[in-house]
Amino acid sequence: MTGFNWEDLMAFLTRRADDILELTRDHLVVVLISIALASAIGIGLGILVRNRRIARTTVLTAAAVAITIPSLALLALLSPILGLGWLPTVVALVFYSLLPVVRNTVVGLREVPVSVLESARGMGLGPARVLFTVQLPIAWPVIMTGIRVAAQLTVGIAAIAAYVAGPGLGEYIFKGLSSLGSKNALNYALTGTVAVIILALVLDGILVLIARLTTSRGLRA
Repeated sequence: MTGFNWEDLMAFLTRRADDILELTRDHLVVVLISIALASAIGIGLGILVRNRRIARTTVLTAAAVAITIPSLALLALLSPILGLGWLPTVVALVFYSLLPVVRNTVVGLREVPVSVLESARGMGLGPARVLFTVQLPIAWPVIMTGIRVAAQLTVGIAAIAAYVAGPGLGEYIFKGLSSLGSKNALNYALTGTVAVIILALVLDGILVLIARLTTSRGLRA
């Protein structure tokens, strides 16, 4: 790989600005789709198993084991079934995002004080109303923390999805690594890597803002 040259990098970024923006947009879109799906599935699972010890242990253990599977191996297994591109990428990202979302949903819901739940029931609220008007609002900051963790995992793993022609900035990282020694190899790899880091930081900042805006004032730190 050739040495780093700041002027060459600036010229590279100028020439390929439109391409970089398009890859960044695709990266962000696939991450947002995956996080939305993982949040819906994970929060739903957390609600279902929160009070069932065996089911809760089984789901959390399965999610913990799943996240240990190497991402390249999972993508390689999915590609013959789902093909290349967006579909295997989204499936893999949802797969890896479930653990923090499910775990934090369960933890957040189970940490709601018993006295609060008893007071809600004493006011005549049914199980569904207790869940949606008391438990979920109190657990929401913890749940959002799990979603933030899932988002950071997803942004990084999405780059690896370029292995199966997935969308996003991984294309530049893989292109740089596959052209070691060429003039722009370092520029490709560096651009893709730095853009992924910046995207992760920006997305985390947005989720922090969303968490603050959607959390009851009394629960804000």
